[in-house]
Amino acid sequence: MKPRNSYSPSSLSRRERQIMDIIYALTEASVNQVLERLPDPPGRTAVRTLLRILEEKAHVVHHKLGREFIYQPTRPRKRAGISAFQQVLDIFYNGSIEKAVAAHLSDAEVIADEELVRLEALIERAKGQEAKKSKS
Repeated sequence: MKPRNSYSPSSLSRRERQIMDIIYALTEASVNQVLERLPDPPGRTAVRTLLRILEEKAHVVHHKLGREFIYQPTRPRKRAGISAFQQVLDIFYNGSIEKAVAAHLSDAEVIADEELVRLEALIERAKGQEAKKSKS
């Protein structure tokens, strides 16, 4: 079957995201394993349909093991997350991580001091990596 969409993490419904979370957590999963872990699960046919849709969208692939299909993600979770985050940046912040962080920090009451310290350390580490690149 030809994929109807290119890979796009933002094109997932809530239920599709739940299924992807399960598959990522297990590395691979059968319909039964997904059903066991879904909150308020729909019927088996609905889960099979959702998995087929995820495959059409190029989020998962399957192989057969006995009588069951076993589904695996097509991309590592971290890479999928980076891709989804880049889409958020592009859509809401004109591609600017600075604008995204500024928007988040403007509501600083919800950010713990420990998290701000970790963010500061990440920024310093990124500055160090950029300095190494420019020397090369």
